[in-house]
Amino acid sequence: MKKIAYAMALVLGLTATLVQAAETIPTQTVDKALHDRLPDEVKKAGKMVAVNNGSFPPYEIVSGPNSMDGATADLTHALSELLGVKIEHASVSGLPGLLAGIKSGRYQLAVGPVGDYPDRQEKNDFIDFVQEFVVFGVQKGNPAKINGLEDTCGKRIAVMAGGSAEQVIRKQSVACTDAGKPAVTVQSFTDQPSSILAVRSKRSDAFFSSQAPLTYFVEQAEGQLELTGTGKKNGFGDIFQGSVVPKDSELGNVLLDAYKELFKNGTYAAIMKKWKLDGNMIAEPGRNLAKGTPK
Repeated sequence: MKKIAYAMALVLGLTATLVQAAETIPTQTVDKALHDRLPDEVKKAGKMVAVNNGSFPPYEIVSGPNSMDGATADLTHALSELLGVKIEHASVSGLPGLLAGIKSGRYQLAVGPVGDYPDRQEKNDFIDFVQEFVVFGVQKGNPAKINGLEDTCGKRIAVMAGGSAEQVIRKQSVACTDAGKPAVTVQSFTDQPSSILAVRSKRSDAFFSSQAPLTYFVEQAEGQLELTGTGKKNGFGDIFQGSVVPKDSELGNVLLDAYKELFKNGTYAAIMKKWKLDGNMIAEPGRNLAKGTPK
């Protein structure tokens, strides 16, 4: 299944590269002050390793163990130029592995974006640069009639393993049974392509996930999929997503200031517009912006 996911991600990545409108992304000049503030081990190595947990288009389109395309790849390249160090990509299976790898020091950061929630802030810092919404990707015509979280009782719902959407849908399943309705069949997958494939092959009734990648996948599905549940909270409050760094690390301070520069010089906006992510932009980056928890 992982090989299938990589293959699908590769095809989608190539397609995305062909269809994205041409955008001029500014070239960065090394900011010596930011470079000098990097951890000594990073400066000595001349590089950092950014970890991801699989394809999350249009942000992360993983085409191999150490290669990636998408908005995150463009942001990573800009950060690399600005900080004056190489940033390599590494992939792990699932969000828990990503967070554990950063905590252990195996990886310096995850450019992400990864969902920022207060419980995750206890052991990590999030440098947030986008806002997200959680909706449903369903088969064309919405045969299961899923228009919001309240419609998922007795349905097969695909989610990303270990993610916040999984937490919300499991709580909803309990709410269903408490009300005397059938439980939700929660189907957890390690990556986005596998989840979408489950809906397209009718093994799942819907994929409950972030709006940005679902919009991308719907566009790539040649009329087989559509979005539902848009404009609703679906168990969430305001959702911020960002890069992950070790708790209270100087790297977090450097990364926040680097993002501020990319926002200021137009690089952030150019990258977001290139990948049709205008609706997810925020006015300025921030640290641990999430103040609420999934309801």
